[in-house]
Amino acid sequence: MLFSMKKRFSASLLALALTSGVAMAADTPSYGPQLQGFDYPYPLQHFSFNSQGVPLQMGYMDVKPVGRQNGQTVVLMHGKNFCGATWGDTIKALLGQGYRVVAPDQIGFCSSTKPEHYQYTFQQLAANTHELLKNLKINKAVIVGHSTGGMLATRYALMYPQQVSKLVLVNPIGLEDWKAKGAPYRTVDQWYDRELKLSAKSIHDYELKTYYVGKWKPEYDRWVDMLAGLNNGPGHKLVAWNSALIYDMIFTQPVFYEFKNLRVPTTLMIGTSDTTAIGSDIAPPAVKARLGHYNVLGKQAAKLIPHAKLIEFKGLGHAPQMEEPEKFNQSLINVLR
Repeated sequence: MLFSMKKRFSASLLALALTSGVAMAADTPSYGPQLQGFDYPYPLQHFSFNSQGVPLQMGYMDVKPVGRQNGQTVVLMHGKNFCGATWGDTIKALLGQGYRVVAPDQIGFCSSTKPEHYQYTFQQLAANTHELLKNLKINKAVIVGHSTGGMLATRYALMYPQQVSKLVLVNPIGLEDWKAKGAPYRTVDQWYDRELKLSAKSIHDYELKTYYVGKWKPEYDRWVDMLAGLNNGPGHKLVAWNSALIYDMIFTQPVFYEFKNLRVPTTLMIGTSDTTAIGSDIAPPAVKARLGHYNVLGKQAAKLIPHAKLIEFKGLGHAPQMEEPEKFNQSLINVLR
């Protein structure tokens, strides 16, 4: 009798789990390969250009303040699991201070083209962004980079120092060389297999643990839907393939060793509880324990970058601009002043 009850109870749990899984899959939106169907906070435009022999489109928002303008432009560079849209609160705050704001989606991300073949380098993405700004007749700008966008912003400042008035790095990844510290290498094919398996639940669970210090807010759901919907859409294989190529770029092209060469005014804005480190999920325990300590990495990077300033957000994780937008935006505005 007891065995029969346990069997029925286990069957009920299994049925509930399967039903929940089906419900989550059914609730996941489906967006086009260039994030068609997802709403951006400001009008989305596209810059068309040729690169590596193929025509491409780079999605971007170019927003000018209504009323008083201070004559300065801020370019916001998104991270790997983020888009230009995730800068929405910061864009609004900057507009209120008279800044023109440009927030592009890099090739391979979000509202931009996902090429079938593309040699991803930070130099190439920086050159693409430079062409966009030249097209918009922007000769000099404040460059703000978050996460992977911090690696790109660093490369941009190294390549085009005369076009950068200030550099702001928000929890940039690449403050350490994970490969040199022992994190295992994944092939592009291995990354591709991993990306094909992404789901709303896996995205949520990863970001909860790694980005948001175990504290979830309802407003984060929109960003899970953004990524899950892109991976759930009709171009999911192309999306996954580009994502794999981009992860390989991030892992194999460190900017860490060139921080000493930066010659523009630089500020690091660091959530000290961030633990982001590419490859740490498959690293041996002893290696994993050495990776992703932003409470230490921020201070180390500030010493490597000439005359850098460091602002720390105690207890915040990988995306302080989304966790505590008012606090972050006020700090950013103070830096830009």
